[in-house]
Amino acid sequence: MIGRYLVERRSWLLLLLFLHLLIVFVAFIDTSIPLMPILYITLLSSMVCLVFIMVRYQQETKFYKQVEAMEHAYDPAALRMAESPFERIVEEAMSTHSLRNKKEASGHMLLLEQEKDELLSWIHEVKTPLTAMQLMIDRLAEEPLKSRLNYEWLRIHLLLDQQLHLKRIPFIENDLYIEDTWLEPVIHKEIKDLRSWCIQKGIGFDLSLEADHVLTDAKWLGFIVRQILTNAVKYSEASDIEVRSFHEEGHVMLMVQDYGRGISAKDLPRIFDRGFTSTVLHQDSAATGMGLYLAHKAAESLHIRIEVESVYGKGSTFRLAFPVPNDFDQMTGM
Repeated sequence: MIGRYLVERRSWLLLLLFLHLLIVFVAFIDTSIPLMPILYITLLSSMVCLVFIMVRYQQETKFYKQVEAMEHAYDPAALRMAESPFERIVEEAMSTHSLRNKKEASGHMLLLEQEKDELLSWIHEVKTPLTAMQLMIDRLAEEPLKSRLNYEWLRIHLLLDQQLHLKRIPFIENDLYIEDTWLEPVIHKEIKDLRSWCIQKGIGFDLSLEADHVLTDAKWLGFIVRQILTNAVKYSEASDIEVRSFHEEGHVMLMVQDYGRGISAKDLPRIFDRGFTSTVLHQDSAATGMGLYLAHKAAESLHIRIEVESVYGKGSTFRLAFPVPNDFDQMTGM
């Protein structure tokens, strides 16, 4: 701040320096003017100017130091009252811009909230005809056609489910209910929902649940498992998917291992990024890049750590490390 203040007052400082040097120069070339008294007066004047500059620095930079401190918390109301006319101009301009920005932000938030409510309402409305379609598909006698329709129905259902949870993720803290949750019914439900897709691809499941319950939110855990299983089924062909749960270092671990396409080493660090799809197969238009992103966001709110190991061409292993009960102390009241 001192350097910037000196630059700001550079012209005034140069003027003072020029006047002092001018007086000394005149006394030096004019023999009728005694030089030593002039030097003494100039020295005293320089000291007074230095003290004056230090005092003015403290007074003039208080306001701007506060403005600089507002970089991450823009609130003009936190400023002290401006003293100089120029400071009042800055304060009034900042207050005007702040009020306008708050008004615009409030309007944008209202529009986003309306859009979210409309989309959620639309998704729930679409579920009604989807349910009717499922009932009609179940009545079909032609198995090949029934299988294909079930697969396409499931794709629509999963995409709608992703959109529904995408809109709920920002408000997940208000939607959590932490309780002692049994893993088996949660996992069985998600596998059952993928049954038609798995039959079509010749995929089976090998379950071994040594750890049978965890402390979490059952609904959001089901969503996380759904995204991981969907990912495993999508990139596997005619192979079993292993689902294991066990205890490790005081934590319950849930492992999902597939023997499908796997993830390349260069893609592995980015698989939880929003909208990221494989750089190996760009032609995979079915991938949205949202499933694992949403699963990771939900897992963070549940204090679940997701670990991934994969070898391209051999398969992937996802591990969920559930928190111990003490980790939920900060989540009391949910």
